[in-house]
Amino acid sequence: MRFFSVIVMCLLTMGMVACSTVPDSIIQHPSSTRPQAAAPAAPSNGAIFQASAYRPMFEDRRARMVGDMLTIAINEKTSAGKSAGNSTSKTGSVEFAAPTLFGIPATTTAKAAASASSSNSFSDKGSASSSNTFTGTITVTVVEVLQNGNLVVSGEKQVALDKGVEYVRFSGIVNPDNLNGNVVASTQVADARVEYRTNSRIDKAEMMSQMTRFFLSILPL
Repeated sequence: MRFFSVIVMCLLTMGMVACSTVPDSIIQHPSSTRPQAAAPAAPSNGAIFQASAYRPMFEDRRARMVGDMLTIAINEKTSAGKSAGNSTSKTGSVEFAAPTLFGIPATTTAKAAASASSSNSFSDKGSASSSNTFTGTITVTVVEVLQNGNLVVSGEKQVALDKGVEYVRFSGIVNPDNLNGNVVASTQVADARVEYRTNSRIDKAEMMSQMTRFFLSILPL
């Protein structure tokens, strides 16, 4: 009875932990950051042009500083397949005829004849295939500007549906020259990490299925 009580307590504890667990992430950067503090303005010298407040007249509003935002158009499609096969075979036979001894007729010594044969074959085949399609958009924040001008970006989007939360996360390195109206395709992002995770009931059902298989394998039923 005590054994079953321990099992019930373990199930309840694991269920409570699963309800409050945020899915693990492959993103290596913080999901957002605040703009860096501006340098103190130099005292005015009375001239019309002030370097501290200068803004080019024809400059577009592309992301270029820490804290700026840009939009990632996620359009990931991957497909891979692999197949392999191997087969071998071997056959052999041995036959021994009884000789004629001391003039004894062959019909009498035929019972001493022997023969044997063997065959062996092996065949192995395997195949694997995978495909992935992920489309959507997510707005990310510039978390770092590299020395060559490339932008390290990262962002997260959370969508709550019923009693589950879906997490869309993205991080990577963007070349500002690839920005098209402050939008860049995910296929043009270096070191891109795209993930979709959820803590909905589907994940819980899968975990419970694994737990059920485990306990059913050890319980004396």
